[in-house]
Amino acid sequence: MTAEITESIRYSPLADWSTRLDGLAPAVHAAEQPFLTQLTLRVADAKAVAVAGTALGVELPAEPCTFTSGTGQYGAVEVAWLGPDEYLVLAGPGLQGVLEDVLRQAIGESSGAVVDVSAQRTAVALGGPNVRDVLAHGCSIDLHPAAAPTGTCVQTLLARTGIVLLVRDAARGEFAVLVRSSFAAYFAAWLVDAGVEYRAGPS
Repeated sequence: MTAEITESIRYSPLADWSTRLDGLAPAVHAAEQPFLTQLTLRVADAKAVAVAGTALGVELPAEPCTFTSGTGQYGAVEVAWLGPDEYLVLAGPGLQGVLEDVLRQAIGESSGAVVDVSAQRTAVALGGPNVRDVLAHGCSIDLHPAAAPTGTCVQTLLARTGIVLLVRDAARGEFAVLVRSSFAAYFAAWLVDAGVEYRAGPS
């Protein structure tokens, strides 16, 4: 009964912003992807890195500022490189316990650590013909496809808010922004304001 009640009142950080974010279309498409499974994985040993990738069904990224993705028995999984021995595992909602167990069994207690950070951030999927223009208002990262191809992952500031930005499809202009839940409303308000001049449609 307790689990049913908890699930029924679960409230995403941007639940009140969906209508205003929808108003950015067609220039920018913005949609929260709430309650994603997010695990911080710390592994430095090359063997443990390979074993963790096998367990997830997605190889861990070998290059800094990149992410890998794939679909397997745990659905769509993305693994972002955050540091020399730090990765962020992203998967569908409700997989925290399953993936924690899978990774811990795979790497062993002596080879790394797995921490559930799902409540720390929410995710916003961004796209549309003017998405790069809007992001450029608050982000200094060059998001041209030549500079930020598909698979790019950066930790940066957007309008003075720390984010993790994933380039999911550079050619189509599709991105994901991971923002701390406590800053999510600020980020949404900034996004709506920055998109005002593009609301008439693509430039």
